[in-house]
Amino acid sequence: MNAIKPLKAQMAPKSDCTKIPLAVPQLGGNEWAYLKECLDTGWVSSVGPFVDRFERDFATYLGARHAVAVASGTAALHVALLAAGVQPDDEVPMPSFTFIAPANAVRYAGAWPVFVDAEAATWQMDVALLRDFLRDDCVRSDGALRNRKTGRRIGAILPVHVLGHPVDMEPLLALAQEFGLPVVEDAAESLGASYRGQPVGRAGQIAAFSFNGNKVMTTGGGGMIVTDDAALADRARYLSTTAKDDGTEGIHGSVGFNYRLTNLQAAMGCAQLEQLDGFLAAKRRIAARYAAGLAGLPGLSLMPEANWARNAFWLYSIRLDSNAASCTARELRQRLRERGIDTRSFWQPMHLSPAHAGAQTLGGDVAETLFDEVLSLPCSTDLGEAQQDAVIAAIRSELAP
Repeated sequence: MNAIKPLKAQMAPKSDCTKIPLAVPQLGGNEWAYLKECLDTGWVSSVGPFVDRFERDFATYLGARHAVAVASGTAALHVALLAAGVQPDDEVPMPSFTFIAPANAVRYAGAWPVFVDAEAATWQMDVALLRDFLRDDCVRSDGALRNRKTGRRIGAILPVHVLGHPVDMEPLLALAQEFGLPVVEDAAESLGASYRGQPVGRAGQIAAFSFNGNKVMTTGGGGMIVTDDAALADRARYLSTTAKDDGTEGIHGSVGFNYRLTNLQAAMGCAQLEQLDGFLAAKRRIAARYAAGLAGLPGLSLMPEANWARNAFWLYSIRLDSNAASCTARELRQRLRERGIDTRSFWQPMHLSPAHAGAQTLGGDVAETLFDEVLSLPCSTDLGEAQQDAVIAAIRSELAP
């Protein structure tokens, strides 16, 4: 029998023509050492010392009391919604201008999303539209706030901090308090951002983070639930560990989920968290160089940063008005790809998604415009100045009058 060759020896060279990728992880810290420790000790599954350490260190970093490590950002959202009390057939207002994961998580909970348009200045959920919906289109009935149109209970508000920039949380939290609604923050894209000096993910009752491969820090795949509420943390831990009441007897009191993060992934998370401040500083340096290098091009708007926000600049993105620029965002994406530069158009707005057809939508025009005009540029934390200069030069050559 032939011995199995190591995976590295079997891998074919990459055929992708992209020379400058969009966003790739930087693994220059203690990742190898911590992973080797897992292998040497045999702690590789969903329990182990690195899981406990990662939860503790992440909570400390954010100034939170509790953190629960789970298998993905989507899993974190799903469990956070359930822990916050979202029930089947509830409705959950959330932005339309976002990745599909939060909408899917609402559906996993048996609830229904209500899609709220973006506002043009920061590209985040339009809190004024949310206010009008809650005050004008909902009514209190049977001890709950219900949508007049559908009769369904409003179970929670789900703000998503998109692309690294926070939602304007102060008026949103005032609405949540006015109507007695829990706030579940989706901070998957915005670890390291802050709102009025407070870290994103600390304003609501519970929050979800993601450590997918292209995030500011990564565990390959994984997520974290963060809260100050011990009862919510206990519920999240219980549901994400198959709702196990008695591990010895295998007794489960509820339908739970096999969502816990592995010790291997947590080890990587510990190593990445040690480098997070450096990653965030690199993101801001990259953003500043793009802002300086791309300023003044006709039809091009730079990524926003409100005066009450500190943007994490997860994916540095520009907005291209085709009425004023020489090409559309998608045409520019193709031209840059031909030069070996990887970029990404934004995700289809949720109210246009066939997967969520029929969901109620508040507005939508801004989200659709942003979908057409927003383009994310290469912004890996180890992006070199020469690489970034090449991106800037390519864009200027395509858009300069």
